[in-house]
Amino acid sequence: MKIAIINGPNLNLLGKREPDVYGTASFDDCFNNLVAQYPNIEFEYFQSNIEGELINELQRVGFTATGIIFNPGGYTHTSVAIGDAVAAITTPVIEVHISNVHAREDFRKISHVSAKATGSIVGLGLQGYQLAVEWFVKKGA
Repeated sequence: MKIAIINGPNLNLLGKREPDVYGTASFDDCFNNLVAQYPNIEFEYFQSNIEGELINELQRVGFTATGIIFNPGGYTHTSVAIGDAVAAITTPVIEVHISNVHAREDFRKISHVSAKATGSIVGLGLQGYQLAVEWFVKKGA
């Protein structure tokens, strides 16, 4: 099983950025924990602050990976092109957001990804990534 994790803008700053919203753990810590906890899964990780690079990565892994865990960050609310990329690929995508986007500013309640993703996990912190992995494992994807 191969799971690609793709993170969007500013998620490279986890652990430093707005700890009251995003916590104090880095994504490296989260990723290393997933790799240790699921030794039979081949994980790939990609992060970019650039919209086109995220689209390129979705297209690159979107026909070969077993599953994609995708946190598009702020592009969730603005990028029709990223939503179109999720719709264009065949690999199932679980959209993950660390914060509860529905409890934040009104513009964050709009997602151009949710309707095209297999499912969404919001507001459960970094544990959302583990829950997405668990879904893929139980699905046998």
